[in-house]
Amino acid sequence: MLRIAVPNKGMLSEPAWNMLAEAGYRLRGNPRQLVVEDPDNGIELFYLRPLDIAVYVGRGTIDVGITGRDLLLNSGTEAVEHMQLGFGASTFRFAAPNDSPIRELADIDGRRVASSYDKLVSDYLTERGIHADIIHLDGAVESSVQLGVADLIADVVSTGTTLRNAGLRVFGEPILQSEAILIRSPRLQPDDERLVVLGRRLQGVLTAQRYVLMDFDIPVEKVSAAVAITPGFESPTVSPLHDKQWAAVRVMVPKAQVNQLMDRLYAVGARAIIVTALQASRM
Repeated sequence: MLRIAVPNKGMLSEPAWNMLAEAGYRLRGNPRQLVVEDPDNGIELFYLRPLDIAVYVGRGTIDVGITGRDLLLNSGTEAVEHMQLGFGASTFRFAAPNDSPIRELADIDGRRVASSYDKLVSDYLTERGIHADIIHLDGAVESSVQLGVADLIADVVSTGTTLRNAGLRVFGEPILQSEAILIRSPRLQPDDERLVVLGRRLQGVLTAQRYVLMDFDIPVEKVSAAVAITPGFESPTVSPLHDKQWAAVRVMVPKAQVNQLMDRLYAVGARAIIVTALQASRM
């Protein structure tokens, strides 16, 4: 069986569970269940602490896992990023007090930096020839400067509201752009058939989330203009209608562009434009 680790809790947990469910895998029946066997699909699912998943995949007997890129890089293991999963995006940045003289990367040299991701921060600074005292703290680090533990922090930033409320401002380039990823064990070859099937299923879920099926009727002489607007993946399906002057077109289009595409298609003569959600796909 392919052993898969997923977050037991946290920001990445529910999107990860939903993705696996949409890919056809069995999930746990109650929150106390930490291991689920799914013999029909040839997997064994383990619910683990998000911080530990990369360690189990890199050093243990777990084959693949869903975690954040930041957690993978901070783990120091040999687990390998295999696939981006399209959710859980975040930015990792430095932040200093508003009245601090720390304004750029070079100003960090010799300072105290508080972070829950000490290895990630240490590696980043070392690669740039900057020496700092990295102080590991679990959980929120925003109060560390005010309480005299550090001179600045390195943390995940979304809207920046929490940092501003703590009297901090971000500076410098982002340390890392993170998101949810599928990681694999260094012992598992990327062409392993079990991994290929898992990747194909997850990619099918991503495609179904990002695309919709669009059907419309179009005068035959306008088909080329419509296909130029909605080229699809390989090519749209074009079928003749009872009225030979019209054709029916079926094509996959990006969900985020649906209304703009319908406007453009209508302008070139398309009518009876219908959009259908995708349940699953294999591309």
